[in-house]
Amino acid sequence: MKKLLIAFALVSLAGASGAQAPADAARWKAQAQRVTITRDDWGIPHVKGTSDADAVFGMMYAQAEDDFNRVEVNLLNAMGRLAEAEGEREVWRDLRMKLFIDPADMQAKYAASPAWLRTLMVAWADGLNFYLSTHPDVKPKVLAHFEPWMALTFSEGSIGGDIESVSLRDLAAFYGGKRVSMALEDRFAPHGGEPGGSNGIAIAPSNTTNHRALLLINPHTSFYFREEGQMTSDEGLNAYGAMTWGQFFIYQGFNATAGWMHTSSGADVIDEYAESVSRKGAGYVYAYGGAERPVVAGTVRVPYKTADGMKTREFTVYRTHHGPVVREAGGKWISVRLMQEPVKALTQSYTRTKARNYKEFRATMALHTNSSNNTIFADAEGNISYLHANFVPKRDARFDWTKPVDGSDPATEWGPLHEVEDSPFLLNPASGWLYNSNNWPYTAAGPSSPKPADFAAYMDTKGENPRGIHALRLLSDKKDFTRESLREAAYDSYMPGFAELIPVLVASYDKLAATDPLKARLAEQVKLLRDWDYRWSVASVPTSLAVFWSEEMGTRVRADAERASMPVDEFVAKRSAPALQLQTLADVSAKLAADFGSWRTPWGEINRFQRLTDDIVHPFSDAGPSIPVMFVSARWGSLASFAARSYNGSKKIYGTSGNSFVAVVEFGDSVRARAVTAGGLHSVIGSTHFNDQAARYATGDLRDVYFYPNQLTGHTERVYRPGARQ
Repeated sequence: MKKLLIAFALVSLAGASGAQAPADAARWKAQAQRVTITRDDWGIPHVKGTSDADAVFGMMYAQAEDDFNRVEVNLLNAMGRLAEAEGEREVWRDLRMKLFIDPADMQAKYAASPAWLRTLMVAWADGLNFYLSTHPDVKPKVLAHFEPWMALTFSEGSIGGDIESVSLRDLAAFYGGKRVSMALEDRFAPHGGEPGGSNGIAIAPSNTTNHRALLLINPHTSFYFREEGQMTSDEGLNAYGAMTWGQFFIYQGFNATAGWMHTSSGADVIDEYAESVSRKGAGYVYAYGGAERPVVAGTVRVPYKTADGMKTREFTVYRTHHGPVVREAGGKWISVRLMQEPVKALTQSYTRTKARNYKEFRATMALHTNSSNNTIFADAEGNISYLHANFVPKRDARFDWTKPVDGSDPATEWGPLHEVEDSPFLLNPASGWLYNSNNWPYTAAGPSSPKPADFAAYMDTKGENPRGIHALRLLSDKKDFTRESLREAAYDSYMPGFAELIPVLVASYDKLAATDPLKARLAEQVKLLRDWDYRWSVASVPTSLAVFWSEEMGTRVRADAERASMPVDEFVAKRSAPALQLQTLADVSAKLAADFGSWRTPWGEINRFQRLTDDIVHPFSDAGPSIPVMFVSARWGSLASFAARSYNGSKKIYGTSGNSFVAVVEFGDSVRARAVTAGGLHSVIGSTHFNDQAARYATGDLRDVYFYPNQLTGHTERVYRPGARQ
């Protein structure tokens, strides 16, 4: 598209929302002159600043241009202020955040932060405030002005941080005597049954045709959760990738010589303590080490929006030295302990984006605040590495840390944090490859993997998963990887989960008496499944049958599987009744016929990508346009993930999470990358880039990344400074 001329004229600050001090306005205008935003032909912002702070200022301005709503909502969630925008239904979510996030504490931590970090936080707030001042038509829900300390409330880029592991249901029952709906509980999480997390793969030069390291970046999050962009400065910043709305660092991405991919870890980094509490005088005490300690009581106020204006709920909350009390179980109060190091977390999140090689990246791990994630790393020097969750306290192996431990026993206290080398760890394994798919680290490099006997049980609580089995199949014994073959691996259609489940169903059919009515009724379906290669495609009828059968079986046996303490699919394969398996296949065949005219409906006619509005909770509709998606949920081992289900009574199923950003990166004398973002970068209806990547997303057709300025030649839509008229 035609490159637009650089526009330097800044809009007037008159009429800006909220009165701004003249000094602020002058500072913002001056900083805007030190920033250039180049939008490429996918709308992706390439932000260049004189200093790192200028780049932060420009990127936050660009984020606000693309989706101010999500920037604000993420920060409202992080600060426990959603109810101020969305009403009483969010009070419990806000209370949960306020148990851990105290504005006065964040302000004190900001004041004590290193000067360079304070400068970045000021630039972060200034970029957002400048956007609001130059866009008076944008009406924030709550945050009409941003303060630098607010950046510390949202310092780690995961979808669903550590605090969000605390159950809203249990919290509401303890502090309010009421239940919370599933819809509220799971608002920021994948829908039920969908495995969370991501895929990361690194290939050493010894296993690539170009003898250069390769990296797959493949986060599985809810769609539109992250911006894609590039930040550069004259101070050495030059990072590209995915950044969570409202944050000023590239969370999963690469620079000219190094790249990093985070995957959700199975390490136990959050612990619960069962506290023996009794009433004493006007308050409470809890037992500890043969003595009593006072339970600390405090007041938390949660404002919430109503039709009649703002109201406030007030809670008396409790905490022990382990942390806040979040529920009750077995007559004990349960407190929770987790990482609370926002300054270090923000420092680590930002400084790793400037690490030029493994040595420098490894140095950032000394901050120990990458709490809930493993990291897959590669660099231009040819290093590849697996780094386990970076905040794992040493604990007494006599206790089962997956359950609440005795809070009265001093032996349950945390010890010092594990260092990288005494955690599961890999650097340049002999296999020449490594990966993680939110499974355990003990198959991360095939025969070169860490050994579980060498580590405490709390280093992993997830075990293996179907994606891990699939990755091993793809990576073992392959020595000729290219960027394209790594992309092909990321979209390999095989589903090992169905290779376990479908033979069980077929065997149940084969044992069925010839006189049973289901024998004839299911003959065609079983033949298709018997002959199936367990691969998805838009034309595959067996994929439709298998997915609907497996999901319905999961619904029907879930309670029994929970009682048996078994994963649902394992229970289906090993314990479910043959009669139930076959009747379920008959029932889903009938449903497919009723919904689509025939049970012989290809997968692509059912499994759809749709983006109609910019709503965070999308209003899916069969009446609206949509496109077929070839891949499926990660549940059955597909590395490419598309978590879809029916919405609003729809017949078709629509995805809301899974592959959200995919990049394949090659390092060497220069960095080369291809990528795709779900749907489109802009959440402004009518924008060219609202849904322009949908077809590429649905087919795994990655586009070139324009990392170097010369690559933007012929691929630039607009070059401007923040505040420029369009």
